[in-house]
Amino acid sequence: MTTDQRTVAGSQVGGGVVDPAAAPAESREPRPDPRRRANRAWLLVLPVVVSVAFTAVIPLMTVVNFSVQDVFSPDDRVFVGLDWFYEAVRRPENRAAFVRTLLFSAQVLLVEIPLGVAIAVAMPRRGFWVSVALVLVALPLLIPWNVVGTIWQIFARPDIGLGGWTVNNVFGVGYNYTLDSTDAWVTILVMDVWHWTPLVALLAYAGLRSIPQPYFQAAQIDGASAWATFRHIQLPRLRGVLTIAILLRFMDSFMIYTEPFVVTGGGPGNATTFLSILLSKIAVGQFDVGPAGAFSLIYFLIVQILCYVFFTALTRSGR
Repeated sequence: MTTDQRTVAGSQVGGGVVDPAAAPAESREPRPDPRRRANRAWLLVLPVVVSVAFTAVIPLMTVVNFSVQDVFSPDDRVFVGLDWFYEAVRRPENRAAFVRTLLFSAQVLLVEIPLGVAIAVAMPRRGFWVSVALVLVALPLLIPWNVVGTIWQIFARPDIGLGGWTVNNVFGVGYNYTLDSTDAWVTILVMDVWHWTPLVALLAYAGLRSIPQPYFQAAQIDGASAWATFRHIQLPRLRGVLTIAILLRFMDSFMIYTEPFVVTGGGPGNATTFLSILLSKIAVGQFDVGPAGAFSLIYFLIVQILCYVFFTALTRSGR
């Protein structure tokens, strides 16, 4: 055997460079394309796509169809283009409802975000009372919206309600949310604060529990006060959680409907007629599906634009 033959034989036996022609047939088979495997994964989300199409996209397209028509009957329609959109923007009651809703959302954020953070900071961190505090704080969130409205409708009654009777007879305030627009506004605001501040508190509490303990130990060694600890350790760590809380509370408060509708019905007068209540009156009360469709699309765009502005401002401020 020559030297070259020994080299080839040694490479085949000793694990060196192997001749491709001498390799097994299995190793020469083409490997499966990972892109084809990834394309199969779309089959798993196909039910979700179909569900969203039937529950969101198709109804949205129906609303768009109604918004450009004047519907007299199922078989009698007239194409009007963007006339309903122009009318929705020009109507004074629509602009007033928009300002009213925006003011309510701003007041909700100014009250619920600081209050929720304060409750989260005051909640216990360990022991038996942690479970008790979490259950008590979460109780208002378990009550359905229409039940919350019914509870406060009775509770705030000046004649038979415990809250209304206490305000009138103990504090000597002439309170009546059915007659006074300011009382109705305050009632809706307090009701929303009672119902949804626990959500902010639970989110902030989860954010506080995620802060590593060595941060607090270092602050204690440095002699930092409680306010300094909150300002420089807890609050910066809550930035992401508070961004979510602000977006959730803004969207929900800007689209509020059930609670004020049950308590005041939008009154007295138009004092608590928010955009959602006005939209329901146009769509259901008057059955003007054309103006209601245009109104709802404008409402949808306003919510999306404001949420984008909020999210962009909050994320950029955290950089």
